[in-house]
Amino acid sequence: MALNIVVCVKNTPTTTNVSVDSCTGKIKSQGLLYAMNPYDEYAVEEAVRLKERVPGSTATALTVGPDSSESVVRDAVSRGCDGGVAVVGPEFDGDNSYAASFALAAAIKKLSAQSPVHLVLFGKNTNDGNSGMVGAETAAWLDWPSIVSVKKIDSIDDKSAVVWRMMEGGVDVLKVALPACLSTVKEINEPRLPSLKGKMAAKKAAIPKWRASDLNLKAEELGALAPALVSKCSAPPSRPAGMKVEGASSAEKAKKLVDILIERKLI
Repeated sequence: MALNIVVCVKNTPTTTNVSVDSCTGKIKSQGLLYAMNPYDEYAVEEAVRLKERVPGSTATALTVGPDSSESVVRDAVSRGCDGGVAVVGPEFDGDNSYAASFALAAAIKKLSAQSPVHLVLFGKNTNDGNSGMVGAETAAWLDWPSIVSVKKIDSIDDKSAVVWRMMEGGVDVLKVALPACLSTVKEINEPRLPSLKGKMAAKKAAIPKWRASDLNLKAEELGALAPALVSKCSAPPSRPAGMKVEGASSAEKAKKLVDILIERKLI
């Protein structure tokens, strides 16, 4: 009956105010502060709630990224996860969601060989790449069922789960066989803050670091998985100055504005 839950998390910039190197066309990452992707906080919270709801269950955080990504796993432990694994290396320092999902699937297979994994949770998307595809892609690599936009896990055991999938006009109530991958939305819960006890546990936790070779992955194999390559980035063009409508009175300004809108066939 106990569940072995894996929750996937990512270290992302804490701000959208980033600059681009005009010479290299790459984002200047030096000096940027990183933290857990905000949408992953909901997935972590749901993993911890399921662990508390089903006696004997465990929640393991998993991340893929550069060497500094270990910190996001510790953050997940401070929020209630039992432990975690960081898949790190220079080949994972980028925004190739296809390769990231392939590496996540390989890591989940390795974890499942140690103890069968029943459920893998994801945030709906990240605040950097914003693809929203990693959960479904990971499920495809694993050949597991996948449901996105999950707003509630109504019931669950080690064989299946009943979930609510948020739709534009309401919800779908679906039953999915386990193991499966679920991508959660913000409506699913309210994430807790790390407790002092959790922070101490995170500080002491031994976080294994797996390299690509530990998962029998090759750098060239991961690079070949990129469906698209970003050759160069640039800052968005600055907006032109807006038009100022002059007039001696509010009525005169309003009339001029209406004339302009009519002239431009906007009304």
